[in-house]
Amino acid sequence: MSLPELLLASLSPATRSQAEQTLTNLSTTQPQFLTSLLGLVLESSQPLQARQAAAVYFKNAIKRRWNAEDNEELPIDPAEKTLLRSRLVPAMISLSSPSDKLLRAQVADAVGLVAAVDFPERWPDLLKVASIVTTQPATANTLLSGSTASNLETVAQAQNLLTSIYLDLTFHDIPPMFEDSVAAFFGAQGPDPDDGFFLRFLRWDPPALKGDPEDPVPTEPMRIKATILELCEMFTLKYNELLEARVPAFVRAVWELIGASGESVREDVHVAQAIKFLSVTAKTGLYTPLFSEDATLQGLAERIIVPSMPLRGLALLSMPHEQYLIVLPLTEHEIDQFEDDPLEYIRRDLSISTEGGSTRRHAASELIRALVSIGLEAKITAIVQGYISLGLQNYAQNPSGNWKSKDTAIFLLTAIASQSFTTQHGVTSTNALVDIIKFFSENVAQDLSADLPSVHPILQVDAIRFLYTFRYQLTKEQLTSVLPLLIRHLASANYVCYTYAAITIERILFMKTGKTPTFNFTDIEPYANNILTALFARMEIGGTPEKVAENEYLMKCAMRVIITSKHTLTATYPAILGRLVEILGIISKNPSNPLFNQYTFESLSALLRFVSLADSSSITQFEAALFGPFTIILQQDIDQFIPYVFQILAQMLETHSATLPEPYRALLPLLLTPPVWAQKGNIPALVRLVNAFLLKDVAKMETEGQLKTVIAIVQQRLIPSKLNDQYGFELIQTLVRTIPPSLLSTVYFGAILNALFTRLQTSKTDKFTYSMAHLVFFVICLKGEGLSADFVVSEVEKVQAGIWAQLFKGIILPEVSKTRTRDTKVIAVGLTRLLTESQYMLAPQAAEMWHNAFQALETLISSPKVVSGDVDDDDPDVALTAIDYEEQTAGYQAAFSRLAASQPAQFDAASYTKDAVAYTKQELQNALGRDPRIRSLLTSLPTSAWARSLLLGQAM
Repeated sequence: MSLPELLLASLSPATRSQAEQTLTNLSTTQPQFLTSLLGLVLESSQPLQARQAAAVYFKNAIKRRWNAEDNEELPIDPAEKTLLRSRLVPAMISLSSPSDKLLRAQVADAVGLVAAVDFPERWPDLLKVASIVTTQPATANTLLSGSTASNLETVAQAQNLLTSIYLDLTFHDIPPMFEDSVAAFFGAQGPDPDDGFFLRFLRWDPPALKGDPEDPVPTEPMRIKATILELCEMFTLKYNELLEARVPAFVRAVWELIGASGESVREDVHVAQAIKFLSVTAKTGLYTPLFSEDATLQGLAERIIVPSMPLRGLALLSMPHEQYLIVLPLTEHEIDQFEDDPLEYIRRDLSISTEGGSTRRHAASELIRALVSIGLEAKITAIVQGYISLGLQNYAQNPSGNWKSKDTAIFLLTAIASQSFTTQHGVTSTNALVDIIKFFSENVAQDLSADLPSVHPILQVDAIRFLYTFRYQLTKEQLTSVLPLLIRHLASANYVCYTYAAITIERILFMKTGKTPTFNFTDIEPYANNILTALFARMEIGGTPEKVAENEYLMKCAMRVIITSKHTLTATYPAILGRLVEILGIISKNPSNPLFNQYTFESLSALLRFVSLADSSSITQFEAALFGPFTIILQQDIDQFIPYVFQILAQMLETHSATLPEPYRALLPLLLTPPVWAQKGNIPALVRLVNAFLLKDVAKMETEGQLKTVIAIVQQRLIPSKLNDQYGFELIQTLVRTIPPSLLSTVYFGAILNALFTRLQTSKTDKFTYSMAHLVFFVICLKGEGLSADFVVSEVEKVQAGIWAQLFKGIILPEVSKTRTRDTKVIAVGLTRLLTESQYMLAPQAAEMWHNAFQALETLISSPKVVSGDVDDDDPDVALTAIDYEEQTAGYQAAFSRLAASQPAQFDAASYTKDAVAYTKQELQNALGRDPRIRSLLTSLPTSAWARSLLLGQAM
């Protein structure tokens, strides 16, 4: 196969695995493979899909292999690196046509990845880009002179790129050459209102570049304007002193720009950015007079509001400055998208779409909030409420014909009522001048309970969204009363309607009062099975793997219902499990949506967790249902799912209290083979599963010689790795807990320590030294036959006499001051046992070490971050209720996704005490009474408040 054919094959489920393996082999054996990939990206004669696949593969290879040492990958040949550095920026510039947008984004990411590693030492030529930007006036003059040259489109593309580079190079800090040339670009304070290239470009609209009005792709002038407005926003926020004198001129230009703009989709980006610039400018509070003067408000009304108000054609309200707002109607494009591309409509509406940016409506809403924030709350609320009333009146005259008026009224109410909000919690503070509950009951509730088509589906979605937005302003009783209506909408024929219903149900169940979930299993029990049945039916109707998995909001809602229901699903879990397994079987054929996959496995894990706690015998049914599909996933090497499978296998294994079932034991040899550990995404889940085997069957593993393999994995695969050393420490902790101390001492611990010392000598990192210190204190905390405070000390001394003092003084003790809150108990208790029980530390030659350790413990315990109480939260399911993946974006990563529901309770090495502070003080007092050496050591610490208190018998 040729390279383009291989890349296309990697996109097909039937050929993906083999194609990806071939590409992996080529990437490490074929000379200048990455250069060939970049060439394919630039080859316009090749299929676009192949070029896009090449661009993604190229970017990901750069990400993994450019800094190969840190990522533990095969390094790129230095000669090819030099070649790529010379070609990357020209390649990015050459991909300047609108059709190359996705390709350019990948190459731009690659430029950033290389620059982060190589600039400036190994890529000084990158600075030439800055000199290109400083010659921008030459390109600008060509365009602004009115040139009609045949290459005008190309020159405009170059200007757009130069403006984008200007933005990038001034984003983090403004270089001196840019600061010195601000006047040339933004203009200088003076009589000329058009002074400055950027201001002139905001008014630049050459007829030759107007393009087709029906084309949704922005023209080059529109792109340039959007970038300039983004620059203005950024300068207002970060370098206001450089732009301050020109802000009024830019505000006027923006008003004119919005007033002259139409409603076409291609104008959305720069119009939304223009409104955003006004919002940011107002919100700074530095330009309040600019927005509150009558003349300014009149200009807003005449040039912006009248042409773009959603209620145009109606008589304007006769109140001062009523055309104050920039609020746009729901466009025909948005209505078409509602019907033809509902999932993208939802994502844009929730403002989590990965492309497209903010809509005009969202930008206008931000402007309203900005004006409220600068003391215009009463005035703007009165104006908006007038328009809301006008919209509702217009709707009442002809509900079927004027539904857009009500949609706009609801939007305006939401905008003026919402003073602050978050994606996770909805509106968090509201405008005291707006009665949200009254508006809902009088104008929204009826649409929630109406049947289609008696109400337009967008109005029904508006009603559901209203609940979603203001859920924290409604009482639990009010939300409970509307829950049946939301459940009914899960059966709606409208895609947006049933999806928004699922989103709103999920967010309601996610609500918390303090740290406690607002809704518990008692609240959801009457509805849970109906919700799950409706959701599964919606997913399954898709048929193909891609369609079943396209709507992650449905599976997220199912996950939340299962988590909230807990054990109350025990009676009906077989049906729920069967539906989840059926969906898993479908999506396994072609995993396409990472979020849907995560929620599917999280749902399975949560169902297993709660049902098995209520009915331990249910584990056999879970195993019967899951072993089949899990075997297929492992046999077919579906790498996106394998980490999830390992975690749920570990969860099921831990559920067994008796003899380890044979199917698990048969799996163990496979888990200990090198190829399984070669996949980086598998390692955390593999460690989790091997830990479960150790806890259940360590004796058998020793008999079978498998413990030696586990130790070898720790020595060779985990501890030497900067990426995975933390999982090595996790595995070592379990080994220490499960292997009998005599066997550990005589056979295994020395090998573990040698691996740790080798890493300390060859590639020590801050993370590693902290983990090393934590491990020492963890082992010291453990109690049991053969374990003592001197166990670790004696084992270290076996490696080399005298090495404990070097390790303790040079590595372990300095890390105590860096103790993380969650580790405080282990480190405090471990240090206490070392001070009070270690014969080595109480020996005369260790007096200085003891003094330093005592003072470190005193500082640690006196710190406000020390926690008392159990290691775990009072709610063992607190991590589950926090599951929220809204911030994740689409696109697979070679990374591990932890299943919160599958996680076992954290092991407490010091479970014999609940309060680390009380334990430490009591043990020191007890030790003082039984060992005269401690009194002598304390006497040598006259500056220590603790030492004085102990010696005087006072409370510490």
